[in-house]
Amino acid sequence: CSFESAFLAVPQEALIETMEINQKFFPVLSDGGKLTEHFIGIANIESQNVDEVRKGYERVIRPRFSDAKFFFDEDLKQGLVSMGDGLKTVTYQAKLGSVADKVARVATLAENIATQVGADPAQARRAAELAKNDLQSRMVNEFPELQGIAGRHYALAAGEPKEIALAIDEAYQPRFAGDDIALSPLGKVLAIAERLDTLAGGFAAGLKPTGNKDPFALRRNALGLARTVIESGFNLNLKELLSLARTESTAAIVASELRTKAAAAADAKSKGVAADQAVTASGHTTAKDIEELYDFILDRLRGYYADKGVPAAHFNAVAELKPASLYDFDTRLDAIGTFATLQEAEALAAANKRIGNILKKADIAIPHAVDRALLTDPAESALAEAVEAVLGETDEALHHHDYVTVLNHLARLRPQVDAFFDSVMVNADDPAVRANRLALLKRLADRFRAVAAIEHLST
Repeated sequence: CSFESAFLAVPQEALIETMEINQKFFPVLSDGGKLTEHFIGIANIESQNVDEVRKGYERVIRPRFSDAKFFFDEDLKQGLVSMGDGLKTVTYQAKLGSVADKVARVATLAENIATQVGADPAQARRAAELAKNDLQSRMVNEFPELQGIAGRHYALAAGEPKEIALAIDEAYQPRFAGDDIALSPLGKVLAIAERLDTLAGGFAAGLKPTGNKDPFALRRNALGLARTVIESGFNLNLKELLSLARTESTAAIVASELRTKAAAAADAKSKGVAADQAVTASGHTTAKDIEELYDFILDRLRGYYADKGVPAAHFNAVAELKPASLYDFDTRLDAIGTFATLQEAEALAAANKRIGNILKKADIAIPHAVDRALLTDPAESALAEAVEAVLGETDEALHHHDYVTVLNHLARLRPQVDAFFDSVMVNADDPAVRANRLALLKRLADRFRAVAAIEHLST
């Protein structure tokens, strides 16, 4: 079948949507992925007059296409910027204010993130300020699935840079399980900022998912955020960004409470009822708030890495350290995977577990440095010398997050570690000697823990 080529002026996503969802027709695309003026309809009858069936299909599709064209043309007349005026009257969430309030918070986050990853902060703010405007469009009202897609078309029509237009669309990616993350730098920035605000605002407003209930899709947003950060290679301090997002959300809640109290006081006064004119509200972000958000994101990552075949023990080894950067988390996880293939890995993991238990039970203060004068056993002297050598050899690698190199050097200590535990009594009677041996073990354990808690690899 075919339709008038004039309809191709409408965003092809809208035409394809109505063809596939409303009419169950198949669009026909060009080799370049562009919609053509042809489509395919399937009849479950053996028609005596195929031309009449074709005419019927073409007749039913025209009104839907005409509607889409009308919506698109009217939206173009209004313009994307003007659409944003209506967001002030649309409630995003009762405690968090309007959609316009959310846009302002996301713009602040996007500008901050763009600065850190080398994107244009001015473009990031502009993209964020326009990203929700298409929610007021006739096109999105008719086709909700076109959120962001419609905004991209309207942004281009308004003369906005293509980078901003694309970011408006890509901010919604990944849209579903298995979908790709945003491809453009600006799109990635906006996608991260959007999800940061949604997560922080949801938790601040008391909307943390319980059981199967997750009305604001916070679980999906957490995974989308983590995937975008990791797969983009953005070495961002997630905890700092969560703190900023949570602070902005808390401020929005406080402002909302103030407005509500002020309105109630004014209403009481208008009715001649005495009311306390003092309007106060308080709110602050705590370290516990940030840890709760961080842990929520890590819980989503557990399934993400399990699907990639990463053993739970490897994930736990890194998760225990809670690296502030998710990209750094991923880098450490790769290093653990490499380390686990070494023949020394199991023995060193067991030794590290043993060291951890010894240090936990220590009943004396552990010095920061090892006193060589107190090294009495050849095995502890050999281990002390080997540890100091490895620390010097791995400082630069650790600084550059080259965790594979760090663990490879530490793996060479297995002979000295085995000899130490074979012949040295850590809890010596002499308190000074005991403290010195604990200091030696702590220096070794601390360098391992600079990468991961490898004792989780011990079976």
